[in-house]
Amino acid sequence: MTPGPGPFIDGPPRYVLLRGAPFDRSRVTKAAQPVDEGGPSLAAWITRGSGFAIGVAAIVGLLALANAAGGVLILLFLAIILAGALEPVVAWIRGRLPIGRGPTILLVYGVFLVSVVGLALVAVPVAAAQLDATMHRLPPFIDQARTWASEVRPQVIGQSITALLDAGSRIVSPPVSTAPTTGQVVQVGLTVAEAVISTLTLLTLVYFWLVEHARLQRYVLAFVPAESRAGSREIWNHVEERLGLWVRGQLILMAAMGTATTIAYTILGVPGALILGLIAAITEAIPLVGPLLGAIPAVLVAATVSPQLALVVAGVYIVLQFLEGNVLVPTVMRNTVGISPFLVILSLLVGGAVGGLVGAMLAVPIAAAIEILIEGLQAREVPVAQDPTPEASPAEDDEEAAPPAGAREAGAET
Repeated sequence: MTPGPGPFIDGPPRYVLLRGAPFDRSRVTKAAQPVDEGGPSLAAWITRGSGFAIGVAAIVGLLALANAAGGVLILLFLAIILAGALEPVVAWIRGRLPIGRGPTILLVYGVFLVSVVGLALVAVPVAAAQLDATMHRLPPFIDQARTWASEVRPQVIGQSITALLDAGSRIVSPPVSTAPTTGQVVQVGLTVAEAVISTLTLLTLVYFWLVEHARLQRYVLAFVPAESRAGSREIWNHVEERLGLWVRGQLILMAAMGTATTIAYTILGVPGALILGLIAAITEAIPLVGPLLGAIPAVLVAATVSPQLALVVAGVYIVLQFLEGNVLVPTVMRNTVGISPFLVILSLLVGGAVGGLVGAMLAVPIAAAIEILIEGLQAREVPVAQDPTPEASPAEDDEEAAPPAGAREAGAET
C-alpha cells in the first residue's frame, strides 16, 4: 500500500501505511492536519486592534496624569532623594541610642530645625545690615564709574558701559515707598503659605518613606515574578543609595565652595565675608547659573570699596570655579554618584532644556538612577571584548616590534 498524498483539503483524513511492514491498523499514522492558508480572521483583527487601542489610551492617560501631577511627582522624588541621604544618619543614631526608627527621624528633624533657626538668627541681621550698607554705597560708585566711562575710547565702548551702569542704577535705586495693594498682599501670603505647605509635605513624605520603607518595598516586589525579586530588590536599594550619595556629594561641594570663598574674601578684606561665603555655598546647589549668582553679590560689595578690589574678587572667584569644576566636581561625583563627567554635563543640558531650573537640579540624580536600571538589564557577568584594532601608541608599537628576551637569547646562541 503506497503512502497517501499530502495534507488534505476536503474529505476525511487519510491513513498512510508504513512500507515494509504487514498491514496493522495500530501502526498506521494520521496524515498532517489541514493547513489554513488564509490570514487571521476578522475577530482576531478586532481583538488585536482593541488591545492596541486600550494600551495606547492607558499610556496617554498615564502621561496626562503625570503632567497634571507634576508638582506632586517632584515632591515625591525629592522625598526619596532626602530619605536616601538621611538613611545612614538614622542608622548611625539608632546604633548608638536605644530608640525606635520614628523617634530617630523626629530627632534628626529637630536638630535640623534648630540649626536652621540658629543660622537664621545669626546670619539674617548681619546680611540685612550688609545689604543696606551696600545699597547706600553703590550709587556714588556708579556715578564715578559713569564719569570714567564717558572718557573711554572708542566712544562706542564707553556708551555700552554707560548703558550697563544706567541699568544697574535703576536696579539699585531705592524704590518709591508706596503702600502695597490688596492683591500684592494676598499674592505674598499665598506664596508663603504654598512654600510652608510644600516643605511640611516634603518632610512628611520623607518620614513615612523611611518608616514604611520595608513594607512598601515588599508590597511593590509582590508584583514582580519570584525569580526576579532578588535582582529587583538589589536595583531598588542601589538606586536609593546612589541618590543619597548624590545629596552628600552636593553638600561636600557646597561646604568646600563656601569655605574657600569665605577664606578668600576675608584675606582680601571684603566686607561681610561670612555672609558672602554662605551665599556662594547656597548658590552652588543651582546648576549652570549658580556660580554666576554667587559671584554677583561679592563683586558688588567689593565694588563699594574700590574697583580694583572688585576685579580681584572676580578673578579669585573665576579661579576657584575653575579648580572646582576641573578637580573637585569630577572627583566628588565619580566617588559618590559614580557617573562620568560627560553624562553629568549631558544630563544637566537635557534637564535644563526640558524642565528649566528644576529640571537641571534633578537631572543628575535621575541620570544616575537610569544608569543603574540599565546596568541591571545588562549581562555584567560577560565582559565586553575590547576593540580588536585600537590605535596603538608609538611606545606600544615599539614593544610589539621588539622580540621577547628569550627569543633574543636563543638567537644569540645560534
